[in-house]
Amino acid sequence: MDTMQILSVVVFLAVMVAIISEKIHRTVAAVAGGVILVILRVLSVDDAVSYIDFSTIGVLIGMMLFVAVVRNSGLFEYVAIKAAKIAKGNPWKIMLLFTILTAVLSAFLDNVTTVLLVGPMAIAITGILGIDPVPFLLAQILASNIGGTATLIGDPPNIMIGSQAGLSFMDFVMNTGVAVIFIMIALCLSFYFVFGRKLVVAPEKMEAVMQLDENKSIKDHGLLVKSVVMIVVVVLAFIFHSTIGIDSCIIALGSATIMMLIGKQDIEETILGVEWSTILFFVGLFVVVGGMQQTGIITLLGNGLVSLTGGNAMLLMLLILWGSALFSSILDNIPFVATMIPLILAMQADGMDVTALWWALSLGACLGGNGTLIGASANVVLSGISAKHGHPITFARYTKVGFPMMLLSVIISTAFLLIRFH
Repeated sequence: MDTMQILSVVVFLAVMVAIISEKIHRTVAAVAGGVILVILRVLSVDDAVSYIDFSTIGVLIGMMLFVAVVRNSGLFEYVAIKAAKIAKGNPWKIMLLFTILTAVLSAFLDNVTTVLLVGPMAIAITGILGIDPVPFLLAQILASNIGGTATLIGDPPNIMIGSQAGLSFMDFVMNTGVAVIFIMIALCLSFYFVFGRKLVVAPEKMEAVMQLDENKSIKDHGLLVKSVVMIVVVVLAFIFHSTIGIDSCIIALGSATIMMLIGKQDIEETILGVEWSTILFFVGLFVVVGGMQQTGIITLLGNGLVSLTGGNAMLLMLLILWGSALFSSILDNIPFVATMIPLILAMQADGMDVTALWWALSLGACLGGNGTLIGASANVVLSGISAKHGHPITFARYTKVGFPMMLLSVIISTAFLLIRFH
């Protein structure tokens, strides 16, 4: 290894240690890493900019702006109360519908946004029923990460993979989306046997849920109508983006622009709805990983991984699936995916068919987040909300449910990939 290669690896490892230890905010660590690489002349400013995946950044900013406007309509609260009433106040049916609702919303919205919208409604409704909300919240955490795996825009790793691998919205639906259907069935069955059969409440409490008026949750009727129409348009645009030849980031930014124009909401407030710290984290991380690409470290790692598996495509696929799942259960999956993408691209450049590897990386990285309480942002956010309402979710309590479900989901993914790419 030459000096530049050593410097790129040292900076990358230092950034990873800072992120894992949480001694330094992950955004500061990533941006500092990128700046240091430029100062050390491992990368020029132009090189650093060239490694930033602006397509991923565009999708993230666009969808965050879009949701920031739609949220003000009260649409999500309306759907949550409607679901509880469809279940006629039956706690198991409410858990089931909220779990499915969370998964569906997470397929199109950021997972953190989804749990911020649905979680408080679950706490409110379980409060009326007089039962422990924690099983409901555990189901929602798991469903948010599972649902986010299903589509191109459901989880940041998928946005990154789709952008770099040139995979369309429908490619994800037909691959990870199919696996997610079986995983969601397994999740619902597991929760029925663990929690569902024990959920019993008095008829008068079920009646109290039926008295809720979902119409009162609507804050702006005009915005609600515009939101529903735009959501349908955006979903259709994502589904057909490869056919019509429009990049997914243009669809996300375009829909956000239209929503801000017709939504007539406070633009300053809408812009503040974007998680700018997350955006800057991505920018810094792309540059840090770009340092290892520039110096040839990524190519060396890719060759090493192929040698380790003897060039066996199936073995490599399973190694990436299980490795990314176990890694993502304890660490942030975004740095892992940012590192793996150039590795897989390097293998592709050597003539290997890497199609199965992209799906293994997506399934492993997204589903692995369910393993522990710190495995994904949605886990941390919703457990924080639960604690504020007097129902703390301890690391141990979460792991007892989350880790077995993560293993089960990866086993199902293994079977799916082996059948799909045998």
